[in-house]
Amino acid sequence: MKTDLVKSSQNLISGLILIAFAAIAVWSLSNLSQGTVTSIGPAMVPRTVALLIGLGGVVLVVLSLLHESEPLERWHVRGPVFVSLGLIAFALTIKVPGFLVAAPLSMMIAGWGSQDARLRELIIFSVVLTGFCILLFKVLLGQQLPILVIHSLSIRI
Repeated sequence: MKTDLVKSSQNLISGLILIAFAAIAVWSLSNLSQGTVTSIGPAMVPRTVALLIGLGGVVLVVLSLLHESEPLERWHVRGPVFVSLGLIAFALTIKVPGFLVAAPLSMMIAGWGSQDARLRELIIFSVVLTGFCILLFKVLLGQQLPILVIHSLSIRI
């Protein structure tokens, strides 16, 4: 009777990727102060999140040895490319012309990462979520968020 050590290649690869990302995050935070429980330093929350992500990766690796699951599928490039382009578009447009343009633009671009994307649904989703985010972050939480910035018309909201 033949038994393979790894029963779930999908969980194994996912777990190893999470462990690698966590290790990179912890390493990149090494120059920041951890702080204490009473005086939280700038690295405490990101380091804790990275360690929890790494722990999740370890759990996936262990599960890949114990339980069978779906086999590793072919990787699709469309999703990660469009989501990355959406993030870049947001970063380039958040200061000028502001959140009112950056948020729906980035959501529209990232939405095209799905093969099931429909223009009408993306527009409705982007407008509704942008309005919700403005209400939450600018109005309710009072965050400094540039809503609309047009220098040539001296508009700054």
